Amino acid sequence: MAKPRRVIGAEHVQAERAKGRVSMEILPGDIVTAQAEESAVRLGLKLVPGPLERPPAYRTDGSTALRRALFRRSPRWAAPQRRMPKPCSRFDKIAFVGCGAVGANTAHLVANCSAADEIALVDITPGLAEAVALDLNHASGISRSNAKAIGSAAMEAIEGADVIVVTAGRARSHGMSRTDLMEINRRVIRVSAEAIRVRAPCSVVIVVTNPLDEMTLEMIRATEFPRERVLGMAGTLDSSRFRSSLANAAGVGTPDVEALVLGSHGDEMTPIVSRARIRGRPVETFLDKEAIASCVHDAVTGGGQVVALRKIGSASLAPAHACMELIDHIRGARTGIVPVSVKLEGEFGISDVVLGVPCHLGRSGLVQVEEIALLPSEQEALASAAEAIRARLEE
Repeated sequence: MAKPRRVIGAEHVQAERAKGRVSMEILPGDIVTAQAEESAVRLGLKLVPGPLERPPAYRTDGSTALRRALFRRSPRWAAPQRRMPKPCSRFDKIAFVGCGAVGANTAHLVANCSAADEIALVDITPGLAEAVALDLNHASGISRSNAKAIGSAAMEAIEGADVIVVTAGRARSHGMSRTDLMEINRRVIRVSAEAIRVRAPCSVVIVVTNPLDEMTLEMIRATEFPRERVLGMAGTLDSSRFRSSLANAAGVGTPDVEALVLGSHGDEMTPIVSRARIRGRPVETFLDKEAIASCVHDAVTGGGQVVALRKIGSASLAPAHACMELIDHIRGARTGIVPVSVKLEGEFGISDVVLGVPCHLGRSGLVQVEEIALLPSEQEALASAAEAIRARLEE
């Protein structure tokens, strides 16, 4: 017997929201009134086309159920204690070398989630680091953050930091490639690395300065740190752009999309289409080849699109959230694999070059590179990216 069609009005939306729900399933044939759509937008309730996939009901055989029931009736039985999630750690100090838009926004995110007791900001522009620090401290009266921010033009401020985020260096302008920045920003990295090696010898360094893969390798060489403690923020940002583009093309929310971008943080980046999923299904279920190719192009050119629109300067908000994602993985607030630029030592058949790959992170930085299965074409693209970076370094 066919299910009767429902007429969903504003009162139904309000009732769902009153139950604390953030989405409402709309089945084929349902009629949604204009008032219901307006109420959904106003209340922040997402109307999701159905039917949605649901996990199968957990079933157990009768003998097992009876055995468990009799066991619980025993006077010796006690309910098992619920495993509490392991609390994430809080750093004593996080330092930022460079207080441009990316550094300042990342420091703001760190302060808001109370990821550190102290936030140190350093910038050679007179008064800039001090101004950002004062602004963050003023904001704590509203956010109630316990993090104390300090600013300085001297590198002594990074003394004893657990994590150091390096964003210092010249940003791209319109028409400039990341490679054009190499010689300019290499000097910045060397100066920063010398101070980090002396004043924070046990820190984990996150490099944001472009060209990112090359500057991450430069930081490893200049600090003489093991590869585990020098990470490049690249795949996190590129993957976010890829997910956003796929979500827009498929007409779904970004939480419904899982996708990775590996390789170089530049023209040789490799969106891994074979592992991309929308609502748990391969992207080909929702998008044709042309739409997928367009999403790949958006991921590769996303940074350049922002630069072209801004004219002066580059992206800042998305890179700041990408930095925060790495910090959260290091302190244990997030788990699982995350794409990070690290120096490879045989993983994916590549050595002695920094490349974005899936990694597990911990308090000491890199824990393990996860060698996920790739298509031959994706593996070839990854190898090509490595050769392109190696060629630029040799030049």
